[in-house]
Amino acid sequence: MSALRGGTLTLLAVLGTSCLAPAAALASPGAQHSIPGAELPIYWVIPFVCMLLSIAIGPLAAPHFWERHFGKVSVFWGMAFLVSCLIVYGPAVALYEFLHIILADYIPFIVLLFALFTVAGGVRLKGVLVGTPLVNTALLAVGTMLASWMGTTGAAMLLIRPLLRANAHRRYRAHSVVFFIFLVANIGGSLTPLGDPPLFLGYLRGVSFFWTTTHLFLEAVLVAAILLVLFFLTDTVLFHREGRPAPPANPDETREKLGLEGSVNLLFLAGIVAAVLVSGMLKLGVWIEVKGVAIEGQNLLRDCVLLCIAALSWKCTSMGCRERNNFSWGPILEVAKLFFGIFLSMIPALAILRAGTDGALAPLVNLVSHEGRPINAMYFWLTGALSSFLDNAPTYVVFFNTAGGDPVRLMGEWASTLAAISAGAVFMGANTYIGNAPNFMVRSIAEEQGVPMPSFFGYMVWSVGILCPIFALMTWIFFM
Repeated sequence: MSALRGGTLTLLAVLGTSCLAPAAALASPGAQHSIPGAELPIYWVIPFVCMLLSIAIGPLAAPHFWERHFGKVSVFWGMAFLVSCLIVYGPAVALYEFLHIILADYIPFIVLLFALFTVAGGVRLKGVLVGTPLVNTALLAVGTMLASWMGTTGAAMLLIRPLLRANAHRRYRAHSVVFFIFLVANIGGSLTPLGDPPLFLGYLRGVSFFWTTTHLFLEAVLVAAILLVLFFLTDTVLFHREGRPAPPANPDETREKLGLEGSVNLLFLAGIVAAVLVSGMLKLGVWIEVKGVAIEGQNLLRDCVLLCIAALSWKCTSMGCRERNNFSWGPILEVAKLFFGIFLSMIPALAILRAGTDGALAPLVNLVSHEGRPINAMYFWLTGALSSFLDNAPTYVVFFNTAGGDPVRLMGEWASTLAAISAGAVFMGANTYIGNAPNFMVRSIAEEQGVPMPSFFGYMVWSVGILCPIFALMTWIFFM
């Protein structure tokens, strides 16, 4: 089963996965009804922790129950927080928090992912593409380069099916998907605000569009190069262990030349990127207000445009193309159900995080500076560790503000600090399945096509064993 990892901002989720542009209320008359993050004890995050443990343990401990009832489990943990909030803080606060997370975050998040999923699912790579180590490495490299310009979610949804088809004849396939998540769904989105949600939030707060291109270029190249080499060596060993298998002959595919079917969807994909980017720059004011939750015009228009693009993609792409691309609605439905519970149950965790030094996580936040000077290594690891399990967009904003919140100073005197915050938020989304929006969606698509993917904790064995040593090396080179 799969789940994505949430993002509070829609634009951010789409281009990265996990959320894109602010989907609604940046400032709301109902803000006084928000749950007070500075007052919340840490035990308020229990429903969120139980939601994550359900995702991690449920498919292993009770696979048949989980397969049939995971949506109900998701709703249960979401309501566990909401009912507690109702009892302790009253109906006004509970209603406001519910409407805010659903209208401002969840609906835009799902709309964006739905549009990307529908459009990318209509693009099929024709012809024979054989999953040799060289071909697989090339696919990962191309996806990594595309991710910063079309978002990690867009690049992942575009290329995961070609990768799976190319390796359908292989015995060992899970490692290819794991490295795909590392590179295409996370690391590759680090060079522009289009790549991943937190960078887009930085852009909205005054960080130059190409700042991360220049200041994270060496970090991204180092990590990507190491991972691509490790993948090539791993895939080569496994490819030879399998006896260098060749795919069974398929006369239909043999007659096809390499090319794209449903290429009109590339225009639709560009339209999605443009809609998200423009919505982050326009300010049309509040158009609708629901119980104190303000919906701004540019965000409402963006979501309508995204739904129209998805409808056009569905109409303009033949069903035969989608069937040959192994397209189904299963993964996006799973994401929608699981993230309903994740978004609701993570409300107190995000509130505590936003409270910064006034909240229950103050001891952690205080570790990032010493005598008024930033400790870049701690900024990198704390931003990354929290982003691995919480939404990386608000995590980025918290540490951006902790570092002063002045984009001019952060791009100048404290450039290495901003680089550490940015790299932690983007790179460490690869640490868990819930670390970035496309991670669990990629896993779900792979499992639907018969790839035996690692469990939640099994995936973390891969990420801790491979990524953490690379991040430690990166810390020593760039942030010490």
